[in-house]
Amino acid sequence: MPDQHIQSAFDRDLEGIQANIMKMGGLVEDAIRKGAVSLVSRDEALADQVRQGDASIDLISEQVNQDAARVIALRAPTAVDLRLILSVIKISTNLERIGDYAKNIAKRTTLLAKMYPVEENIGALKRMAAEVQGMLKDALDAYVKRDFELAEAVIERDHDVDQMYNGLFREYLTFMMEDPRSITACMHLHFTAKNIERMGDHVTSIAEQVVYLVTGERPDEDRPKADRTSLDNHDPMR
Repeated sequence: MPDQHIQSAFDRDLEGIQANIMKMGGLVEDAIRKGAVSLVSRDEALADQVRQGDASIDLISEQVNQDAARVIALRAPTAVDLRLILSVIKISTNLERIGDYAKNIAKRTTLLAKMYPVEENIGALKRMAAEVQGMLKDALDAYVKRDFELAEAVIERDHDVDQMYNGLFREYLTFMMEDPRSITACMHLHFTAKNIERMGDHVTSIAEQVVYLVTGERPDEDRPKADRTSLDNHDPMR
């Protein structure tokens, strides 16, 4: 009977942690969508919602990490259960980082609303964000269902996001050369595209955790990146 009590308490702990992961995932999906819409429509009020909402994402992430650490310390999980808990911690970290990138997009919305407008390809940024949002939804579904094939499909889709980013990068360079008035706005739009591309990387990491959780094996860590630009790590708002 004591062993059954311990197992049921452990199961409840895991259910609580995983419920928070799904709640966090829903908030992050919403942040991606609202961040993209605010950028396209120059909606500063909506952008402010995204910035304010990031605090809730951070709080859930902290709670997940605390609960996971407590389970490890008190429940002495088996190897399989420990793999689940470690995967949850990494998924939480990736979701928190995606939320940060969504917040960065919202910050740029406020700046871009006051700048010389660059309308070309603004819709492409929204489509790129929608693709990443869809990837995140599928990655979370794969986690819930322990769906190895769906997780693999998400990993493959990251290549498309990289290609979209590369195309936007080249086009913004062209705009800046053709119209110097667009330089500052194009730089902000470029970093916005980069933030979305990085979201895709973190979604891919979530899908890779699902693969690890289901199979016990890591996906190929040498997965090639389609992003070949040189301004990747110089975003002053990161």
